[in-house]
Amino acid sequence: MKKLIVSSGNQHKIKEIKDILKELPIEVISKNEIGFEEFEVIEDGETLKENAIKKAVELSKKVSGLVVADDTGLFVDALNGEPGVYSSRYAGENVTYEDNNNKLLKELLSVPDSKRTAKFVTVMALAQQGKVVQTIKGECNGKIAMQRFGEAGFGYDPLFIVDEYNKTFAELGDEIKNEISHRANALKKLREELEVLLEEI
Repeated sequence: MKKLIVSSGNQHKIKEIKDILKELPIEVISKNEIGFEEFEVIEDGETLKENAIKKAVELSKKVSGLVVADDTGLFVDALNGEPGVYSSRYAGENVTYEDNNNKLLKELLSVPDSKRTAKFVTVMALAQQGKVVQTIKGECNGKIAMQRFGEAGFGYDPLFIVDEYNKTFAELGDEIKNEISHRANALKKLREELEVLLEEI
């Protein structure tokens, strides 16, 4: 079976990508599974696209086959788009999801429900042999809750209320999230391109 290498060691992210692409005739594997646990790219881009491309291209120089990477950010309108590209390290370096959630809630403490609009954005990059093959973007609109709701998911999932469901990702669970999320929307758009590329490999 053909392989799609994910330039990430984040097991939550790997699981989501595997679930969303499970019907494609490919094996989705993480960089860790092929011995690149120590491979890290400094995410110093000013945009999600720059970071996604860098992660995909740098790993594709070292492995054979198709590499996919993504960068995801939560953009909160009342905070002028923060945390944005810094979403994973909003509360500092080497912090927990809880730390980031706590900071977000603190920053929005005086912001009323009607002003807490936000969106999740994922940019994915495909690369092969050190070159970008394709980039695509997926979004999901919603707002930030006043407190955490739900137990599923990871990251900001307990705080992000999806517009069409009026529930957080953490309340909706993986099955629904993987149909409607920013990452799902990006992967769906990229699916056709993936199918063509995998035929050529």
